[in-house]
Amino acid sequence: MSLKKRYLKSKPICKVTFTLPKQNANTAARVFLVGDFNNWNTRATPMKALKSGAFTVTLDLPKEKKYQFRYLLDNECWENDGEADSYVPNGFGDADNSVVVL
Repeated sequence: MSLKKRYLKSKPICKVTFTLPKQNANTAARVFLVGDFNNWNTRATPMKALKSGAFTVTLDLPKEKKYQFRYLLDNECWENDGEADSYVPNGFGDADNSVVVL
């Protein structure tokens, strides 16, 4: 799992690339990035499948904010990002949400 941040000098945004590696995607055919930035809409942000078996997507997000997120695999399995900036309990059982801090 990987988060890459690229801050723009000309705008108050950060380009954040979210990557779910093949070993975490398992045999998933589709992966969606779900979080605060898309109102937890499970269909709003599909990730692109790479030839390596990983999935990736890049979002432009406003700087100086925190966003909770998770990866949704095949509409049934949730994964966190192993390289998230932090984690917070999500209120559904004993699971956490990943957090990216910009």
